[in-house]
Amino acid sequence: MRDPDASRADQPPDGWRLWWLAVRPRTLTISVAPVVAGAALAWHDLGRLDTAPLVAALVGALTIQAGTNLHNDVADALRGGDQPLRQGPPRVTALGWASPGRVRRAALACFALAALVGLFLVWRGGWPIAALGLASLVAGWAYSGGPRPIAYTPLGEVFVIAFFGIGAVGGTYFLQAFTLTAQTLVVGAAVGAIAAAVLMANNYRDMEADRLAGRRTLAIWAGAETAKLIYGTLILLPLGVLASPLGPVGGILSLGAVPLALLLFRRFVSTPRGPAFNAILAATARLQLVTAALLAIGLVMGGLAP
Repeated sequence: MRDPDASRADQPPDGWRLWWLAVRPRTLTISVAPVVAGAALAWHDLGRLDTAPLVAALVGALTIQAGTNLHNDVADALRGGDQPLRQGPPRVTALGWASPGRVRRAALACFALAALVGLFLVWRGGWPIAALGLASLVAGWAYSGGPRPIAYTPLGEVFVIAFFGIGAVGGTYFLQAFTLTAQTLVVGAAVGAIAAAVLMANNYRDMEADRLAGRRTLAIWAGAETAKLIYGTLILLPLGVLASPLGPVGGILSLGAVPLALLLFRRFVSTPRGPAFNAILAATARLQLVTAALLAIGLVMGGLAP
């Protein structure tokens, strides 16, 4: 089956469709899932949720990810990272659909909106939230920018676990409870690991192109066969951890995502690298959201139990 993103490459989009494609909507849910998990943990522990900081945390997470994706789009194009061999969805800068200046300004606008929302969150949560927000903005820029971009090293998956897992879950929880718990960190690491699997799928797909661009991603560093095992670990181990005594009350419901995880692992192992991996990448992002939703249901049910 032909990848739907590839069909759009023949007909350059315009207006909002151009920017919707540029922010990579298929994986934006990796910002939503940790906020859902952190909010569910807070509701279970506190018996309440404050809506304003929850919405602000979600907006902040989404705009930081969108800004990072846009910055990555223009930075990779200027560095030559988007080689002709790249098999992923269209990149608007590399294809000439938008100038580097326009894409860079769009990225800065996303980061500015995240910073604006962050002012409210800092007022709410104090210096820990200020430190997390500043680190997130700097890391979003450093992922593809600077003298040694994170995306060009084996540390990309670590970056994702730290910021799209532990940081996002912990930050959401802290904004409600003004403290952290050990389970918050466990859930953050678990949710972040599945988000890191999204990056692994992306980098495994583009191993040949990335080598030509001078990248040294974890997939390249580990090799193709080991990368398959890393992907399987990143999507399956978190489900076991959440269902174990280390996980929160109701975490056993996360095991409902095991069939999807096993199917994805089988597809990852058996599918040749190429455009078909775009669907695996998107499905991995959905697995993370499904896992967070099941965890949230389990926490709510646990909180309602007598």
